[in-house]
Amino acid sequence: MSVKITGVIKGSKAYKKQIHPGDVLLKINDKQINDVLDYQFYCAEKKIRLTLENEKGKIYRKTVRKEQYEDLGLEFETYLMDKKQHCKNKCIFCFIDQLPKGMRDTLYFKDDDARLSFLFGNYITLTNIDRHDVDRIIEMHISPVNISVHTMNPELRVEMMKNPNAGENLKYIEEIAAAGLDINAQLVLCPGINDGDELRYSIEKLMSYYPAIQSIAAVPVGITKYRDGLCNLNAYDEKTAGETIDIIEEYSSFYLEHIGRRVVYAADEFYLKAGRPLPDAEFYEDFAQIENGVGMWADMKSQIELALETPYENVGKRKVYIATGFAAYGLMQYIKEKVSEKYPQVDIEIIRIKNDFFGSSITVSGLITGEDLLKNLENVEEGSDVLISSNMLRSEGDMFLDSITLDEAREKSKLNIIPNDQNGEEFLRNILGIKE
Repeated sequence: MSVKITGVIKGSKAYKKQIHPGDVLLKINDKQINDVLDYQFYCAEKKIRLTLENEKGKIYRKTVRKEQYEDLGLEFETYLMDKKQHCKNKCIFCFIDQLPKGMRDTLYFKDDDARLSFLFGNYITLTNIDRHDVDRIIEMHISPVNISVHTMNPELRVEMMKNPNAGENLKYIEEIAAAGLDINAQLVLCPGINDGDELRYSIEKLMSYYPAIQSIAAVPVGITKYRDGLCNLNAYDEKTAGETIDIIEEYSSFYLEHIGRRVVYAADEFYLKAGRPLPDAEFYEDFAQIENGVGMWADMKSQIELALETPYENVGKRKVYIATGFAAYGLMQYIKEKVSEKYPQVDIEIIRIKNDFFGSSITVSGLITGEDLLKNLENVEEGSDVLISSNMLRSEGDMFLDSITLDEAREKSKLNIIPNDQNGEEFLRNILGIKE
C-alpha cells in the first residue's frame, strides 16, 4: 500500500527536499508504508531514505537527515493515513447498540482500531486484528497495549462478544506479554455473566502474565432505556456492586502484600452503586485507568484539596453554579463545602442533571446531553457562570452528544457555560471567578 501526500509544511525538511503535495509516499528505508504507525516508526531514525512517486508516475528518492523524532512536515488525507478499522463484534453490553436513532453518524461507528490504542490510549478487543498486526506490535515494541478483555474464559468471551474468534484471540495477550510489552486490561462486567467466579478466573489468569499486566480495571455495564431487541441484562445494584467490590479488593490487597502493587481496581461507579466510601488517591497508585472512571473521584478530590492550599486574594462575592450528573453529585457537594469554608463569600449551587435522554440508570456526567443540561438550567439567572465537566463534550470540546453545540447551549440559556477538565486548580479558579 502507498499513501498520498496532501500537504507539505513550508520550511520543513520535506519542503526543503522539494517533496510536493500529490506525490505518493511508497517506502521509508525500503519499508512499505501502510499507515501512521509505519510512518512514525520508520521516521524515528536520524537518517531516512524516502521512496516516492510523483504525479507523473516517476519514482524518485530523497535522503533526509534530521533529529531523531523531528517531524518531516508531510500531511496526509487522514491522521491514520487510511480509514479507521470497524469493530466486527456484537457484544451483549455494547453501548453503541443502545443509542437511539437520529444522532450524528460518528456516534454509531464502532471503533476497534489498534492504532488508536497506541496513539490515543483507546481500548481494543484483539478480535479485529490478525497475525500481521500482532507481529507489527511486537516488532515496533509499542507499549502499553490497552485491551478490552471482559473475560479470560474463551467460551464465555465468544458468547459475550458474538465473535467466533474472540476466545482464540486471547492467545495474543500471552504473546504480547512474552514480548515484554505492558498491558492494561479492562473488564466490562455484567451481573451474573462474567462477575463472581468468572471474575476471579479472569483476574488470576491475567495476573499469570504479571509483570506485563500493569493494571486490571472492572467497569459496570451501562444500560440505557434503548434496549429493545437486545439480550436481557441487569444493572448492578447495591448488593451485587458490593459483592464485586469485595472480590476485587480481596485480590487488590493480596497483590499489594505480595508484589507491592494493587494492580486490580473497581471503577468509581461500583462504589457509588454499592453506597460505599470511595478510596483515597493513594489507593490508585499511578491512576493507570483514570480515563475508564477508575479513581476519577479520588483524583479530583485530592487536586481540589491541594489547590485550596494556595490562597487567592481579592476574591469577590459571587454566585456560581455547578451542573453535574448524579454519580458525581457527592463529590461536588464535598468540593462546595471545602471551598465555602475558605471563601464563604462565594455562593455555590450544585445542580443535578437527570439523564432523560438515555434513562435514569445512566448517571455519569460524560453522557449528559445538551438537551438535558438546558432543561435543568431553565431557572438559573441569565448571565450566571455554570461549570460543567468537559467530558460532556466531544474531544474537540464544542458539541454535546445530541449535536447541540456549546455555543448554541450558551445562546439558548443566556448563561456562561464553562467546561472544566480533570484539573483541580482550573476548577477552583473557575469557581472563584479568577481570570488569567
